[in-house]
Amino acid sequence: MTAWLCKRILQALVVVLIMTFIVFVGLHAIGNPIDILIGPDTDQRDRALLIAQMGLDQPLWKQYFMFLKSALQGDLGKSFVYNEPAINLVLQRFPATLELAFAAMLIAIVIGVPLGLISGLYPDRFPSRLIMTGSILGFSLPTFWVGLMLITAFSVSLGWLPASGRGQTVEVFGMQWSFLTANGLYHLLLPAFNLALFKVSLVIRLTHAGVREVLPMDYIKFAKAKGLSSFRIITTHVLRNILIPLTTVLGLELGSTIAGAVVTESIFSWPGAGKLILDSINGLDRPVILAYLIVVVCVFVTINLLVDITYRILDPRVRLEKQL
Repeated sequence: MTAWLCKRILQALVVVLIMTFIVFVGLHAIGNPIDILIGPDTDQRDRALLIAQMGLDQPLWKQYFMFLKSALQGDLGKSFVYNEPAINLVLQRFPATLELAFAAMLIAIVIGVPLGLISGLYPDRFPSRLIMTGSILGFSLPTFWVGLMLITAFSVSLGWLPASGRGQTVEVFGMQWSFLTANGLYHLLLPAFNLALFKVSLVIRLTHAGVREVLPMDYIKFAKAKGLSSFRIITTHVLRNILIPLTTVLGLELGSTIAGAVVTESIFSWPGAGKLILDSINGLDRPVILAYLIVVVCVFVTINLLVDITYRILDPRVRLEKQL
């Protein structure tokens, strides 16, 4: 296990290194931030001085190695717009994005798994067909449209939930969290549900398919023959086996949820890293864009590693295959 873990960590570091190079080169191909930061009437001497100060006059390979050297020391550059360390700006906003993403995945699991179980156990009944039809809508409806409809219905018409902002927060471990306060939960509910809608449909489909695949298995028939209750069969035999593919997919989906929260954060004015990256893209603030993308890559790689470890814990066959 230790040797496997070291190998996976080394692979993760290589992936992060490759991604930093791809992102760095890609960002330097989409435009010149100097054209946005200064006006067209600026003196050429001042323009050249600013370019030199930002290090943009150096060859691309040299800029990359300078960036890599600084990154190893925890410095991902200083924002062109805010004149602050880019990594600090991203990390200040990232807890809000993480909170939103985890809340969305929790909603997806709490709603999706029971509905998927019902549709898988009783596929020919009307409620099951209704659930599967509803899951198609969840895949089809665009996130921005659903978000606007949620605001119109629950904020404007009914006035039940706030339409924007994060609400009251509490500082824990030096970071601000809103889910620990009642006001923060009210603010979190609408954007989290909007972000979770696609994931709910995905979990329903995965759970339904897993249940339909597991039920005809011999060990399920044997458990029924032993006289085990339906509740015990479902919780002990069916759920445990469908958790393996669910864990893999949901782990990967968590990364995409964090990266894809940009639209939801913009609609609900959620002060997360997604809103920051949109503003940085509009201003071609390369250090902030680069810092955000590197943080997201690190989150993806870490989640993949945790999924692999969890998979080995849940499925003993994986450990046995490695030993053979």
